[in-house]
Amino acid sequence: MKAAAIALAALVAGAATPVEAQAPVAPAEARWDAPGARNPLLPGYFADPSIVRHDGRWYIYATIDPWGDDRLGLWQSTNGRDWTFSTPDWPTKAAATGPTSNGSKVWAPSVVRGKDGRWWMYVSVGSEVWVGTAPSPAGPWRDANGGKPLIAKTFDLRYHMIDAEAFVDDDGQAYLYWGSGLNWVNGHCFVVKLKPDMVTFDGTPRDVTPGHYFEGPFMFKANGRYFLTYSDGNTTKDTYQVRYATGSSPLGPFTEAAGNPILATDAARNIVSPGHHAIFRSGGQPYILYHRQGLPWPTGGDAVLRQVAVDPLTVRGDGTLARVAPSHGSDVKGFAARRTPGLPWTASGAGLDALHGAAHAADDNYATLWKPPVAGPQTIVADLGRRRAVRESRLRPEYATRAYRFGIDASDDRRTWRTVAAVAEHRGSPIVVPHAGTARYLRVTFAGADAGLWEWGID
Repeated sequence: MKAAAIALAALVAGAATPVEAQAPVAPAEARWDAPGARNPLLPGYFADPSIVRHDGRWYIYATIDPWGDDRLGLWQSTNGRDWTFSTPDWPTKAAATGPTSNGSKVWAPSVVRGKDGRWWMYVSVGSEVWVGTAPSPAGPWRDANGGKPLIAKTFDLRYHMIDAEAFVDDDGQAYLYWGSGLNWVNGHCFVVKLKPDMVTFDGTPRDVTPGHYFEGPFMFKANGRYFLTYSDGNTTKDTYQVRYATGSSPLGPFTEAAGNPILATDAARNIVSPGHHAIFRSGGQPYILYHRQGLPWPTGGDAVLRQVAVDPLTVRGDGTLARVAPSHGSDVKGFAARRTPGLPWTASGAGLDALHGAAHAADDNYATLWKPPVAGPQTIVADLGRRRAVRESRLRPEYATRAYRFGIDASDDRRTWRTVAAVAEHRGSPIVVPHAGTARYLRVTFAGADAGLWEWGID
């Protein structure tokens, strides 16, 4: 384990100071487990985010952790803080599997709007890149290349054909970047110009690999200069980071810039292995959306559970990028200042350990989680302080894709309970359960062993 990982593990475990301190945290910055923290942005384990805005709505497409799923995750929000989860009909592992996709899942979406006004998605399935199209970011998404991969593993067997990222220049011309390495080494980056149909190569792909490149290319343009940003290192350790190179053309060549990396592990802030990012603008300000290791970290073995965060990105007047200060809650122009609050309440119920107590389901922080002991009671109780009118519960479970069986009871004195929502199977995030009436206490009882809540909102 690297020194930064040791430092972080010690800090999360409750040590007074990390083993090997880095730059001190500014006094005004909240801890990772502080109530109200706004990073992670999404409730759950997701990676490789792509973000677009259309008709007043934000869309984030992402890999579902651990290590992908048979579908992608799609989060939608009108205010940038309250997000609703779904899984698009395409791509799926069944519908986007070719001869060289192997057993790997669906990964790393990139969504852009083409010159034709349609939306285009480039996504990895195993070691293949597939392309789909839709009339809107919400879909319906459909295969756009005759049921076959756009880029097969056999394009170059020395490298991994994943992480395709589309870039549309100011003149409407589109380009596609992709490529990774094998066994966490020897990544290569390819680029090709796309014809107006967004699925046909206009010319021969070029190898434009800059220094210290491994995977996750993302192109953006600022002040007439092209910035090829990318990830290096190993996402399962503490070495993952974001670097960049610059060029005068989207086809390169690209020269790695000084001042790299621009985003890296910061043990003092309990931020580990940030990377595989997207860059977007809101209110004229650029931001970087990226994944980082979920906390507490590490999980052990090859398990990887990542979460999505957002922070400002600064393009200096001299054409260089400033180092990003990864945080536990950044302001984003156009985003609400906070998530929609519900009724205030205090929690009680058994927790797996000190880091997973019931209070975490009421702290408005997606880095913290209530997780009960598997062998113990799967019950969490909310005390509203006094008898109140209650309309519904909004539960954000640990895994938005899994099925949870639970019911909700209400009480005025915590001795006599009445069922307000019968035990049933639910999935999604948020799970909205109506239970109009009055109560001081509400309790959620999980019927199965699988239980866990990022947050429980009550209105």
